[in-house]
Amino acid sequence: MGGANKESGHRIWRNARLATMAEGAAGLGIVEKGAIAVRDRLILYAGPEADMPASVGQGAETVDCSGRWITPGLIDCHTHLVYAGNRANEFEMRLAGATYEEVARAGGGIVSSVKSLRAASEDELVAQTLPRLDALIAEGVTAVEVKSGYGLDAENEKKSLRAARHLANERPVTVRTTCLAAHALPPEAKGDKDAFIDLVAGTILPEVAAEKLADAVDGFCEGIAFSAEQMARVFDKAKALGLPVKLHADQLSNLHGAALAARYGALSADHLEYTDEAGAEAMAKAGTVATILPGAYYFIRETKKPPVDLFRRHGVKMAVATDSNPGTSPLTSLLLTMNMAATLFGMTVDECLAGVTREAARALGLLGQTGTLEAGKSADLAIWDIERPAELVYRMGFNPLHARIWRGQ
Repeated sequence: MGGANKESGHRIWRNARLATMAEGAAGLGIVEKGAIAVRDRLILYAGPEADMPASVGQGAETVDCSGRWITPGLIDCHTHLVYAGNRANEFEMRLAGATYEEVARAGGGIVSSVKSLRAASEDELVAQTLPRLDALIAEGVTAVEVKSGYGLDAENEKKSLRAARHLANERPVTVRTTCLAAHALPPEAKGDKDAFIDLVAGTILPEVAAEKLADAVDGFCEGIAFSAEQMARVFDKAKALGLPVKLHADQLSNLHGAALAARYGALSADHLEYTDEAGAEAMAKAGTVATILPGAYYFIRETKKPPVDLFRRHGVKMAVATDSNPGTSPLTSLLLTMNMAATLFGMTVDECLAGVTREAARALGLLGQTGTLEAGKSADLAIWDIERPAELVYRMGFNPLHARIWRGQ
């Protein structure tokens, strides 16, 4: 490898089959005899090898892909990756017949994760999170969203978000952070949801924004969490602070969270099992992505499926994510998540693959930078030992990743 080339990162991956995922291309945007040229972390050219301008290849180091497939690097656009401890004991209790209420009374539920996170230092949080992040990276993930939401006070929400930001210093991966302070009610709130929402909007969000710790603001709009009116107050403050919003919506009931998210021009609304036609229509108009989370549906044995047909009919873009979290989706495989989305919800191979690349990038506000193989975008690639893209969705517990390239390296 020439030193100069290595420094400038001028490389060509040739003799490859590309799934470019380019917007407007048919299906996966497949190029059979393709090449990708990269310089200084960006894609210079992605397309048929025969059409690549000679100037693009001058002085480049060449990598022969031997007919392997290249997709954009995968993106996990909804995770709660930073937490301490785990909740395997609750899982065991539920299997033995305990109800959600009984688990909660025994100190379980989100409150147990809050207790563990508050007791952990920032360094401990990073150390416990890295193995989960490594599992995602090993499957070709080049960008990941990480939410707070287990701190539930200013100091611990900031600690959680600092730990999430710190992950990007430890691993070659793009990290987007989301402040999910409106996730649940902490014990000290003594059941007063309005007073807690005042704390979130009045103190936590302004402090998080002042320290530039979050790229977006999220909340849980549900009977067991917060009302649409309470979430609107959080979103008003987020907008005033210049932060985009997203929402855990319509997971367990229809509180019209999808429509609320759309009204605020949310990047995404997530879960959506109970979303109705009006919600889907509003999301389509607003350009809000539907993030489909089969891990939680599977793990809590939900029976109501998200209305995938409705989203298709109205042209709502669909992303797919792990929702990796200790309580309801302890999942760290985006490949398995795609299989679940296909098997449980009937999503197509094309929808699943777009859902973890282009649409996941859109759900994070990153589509201008990554998520497709196109000139000008970050050189985030996954190279696979497969015969056809369907294998990435079809197989379970099998990882055919040959190489992962993040920003050209």
